[in-house]
Amino acid sequence: MANALVSIQILPRTKDNEDVIPYVDRAIEIIDQAKVKYVVNPLETTMEGDLDELLDIVKRMNEAMLEMGSPSVISQVKILFKPSGASMDKLTEKYR
Repeated sequence: MANALVSIQILPRTKDNEDVIPYVDRAIEIIDQAKVKYVVNPLETTMEGDLDELLDIVKRMNEAMLEMGSPSVISQVKILFKPSGASMDKLTEKYR
């Protein structure tokens, strides 16, 4: 059972003001490869799973930005940690 929701907005600095979309695409690819439940929204992506695993994904996302040539990265992260269970669907069901 998932015990956390982690939302991340990743903001890589790019060389010569390049478009950040390829960087964001790579970050989302890392989430997808991790096989956790996630939802992409206009300004952030929310993942659902085990807190330790989700934080490791955030770390890998940041490392990937550097591998792509970004000299630095800002990651704005929000965490809901609920050992009894955390669910995106449960939190949003009344709005759907």
